[in-house]
Amino acid sequence: MSRIDEVGDAAIAVLAAAGTRGLTHRAVDAAGRLPPGTTSNYARTRAALLAITLRRIAELDAAEGAVQAGEAAEAVSAARAATTAVAPPLTVSALASLLAGMLHRMITDAAIRRRLLARFELAFEATRRPELRAAYDELGGAFRGQVARLLGLAGSAASDRDAWTLIAWLEGTAFYALAGAGGGAVPSPAELRAQVSLLLASMCADESGTA
Repeated sequence: MSRIDEVGDAAIAVLAAAGTRGLTHRAVDAAGRLPPGTTSNYARTRAALLAITLRRIAELDAAEGAVQAGEAAEAVSAARAATTAVAPPLTVSALASLLAGMLHRMITDAAIRRRLLARFELAFEATRRPELRAAYDELGGAFRGQVARLLGLAGSAASDRDAWTLIAWLEGTAFYALAGAGGGAVPSPAELRAQVSLLLASMCADESGTA
């Protein structure tokens, strides 16, 4: 791992634990057990430190996305093997399981949870920093494209529009569980699957016209 990646990882940990007010060069050095002054060498300003943090989140999210893409490919293969009828390449059931598993990991996996909390912090900071807003929106656009592709495979006739709705549910549920009133009881994968299945039913239809 490169030193700048270590700075990014430490900044993510600081943001998740202490918020943007706690994000200082010295705090990042301490969190990453880096020699004093290391963070300042790579990020001379606070804006530069925020940019490094967001870039690192994007890299780690992309790596996680590659895992999810592999799971999606397996789900598509399984769906095709299960039927010889003319049907969408990805069943709604398989997509619901995929999304529920992904969301449950986001809420419960320690590393992904920290990254999500840090991203929430950066989202609020981006409302005050146009340069950060542009980078944050670029990150969100890439994820929206992935979700739209999966919805298209599952039979959505308006995958771009439906991706917006689905992401709003995913991020809203994650926020509710991590920072909102739902933090006292983490939803199970089965509960998440039941919820997202209802949402997908309004977006995707199989060959008989039902989800």
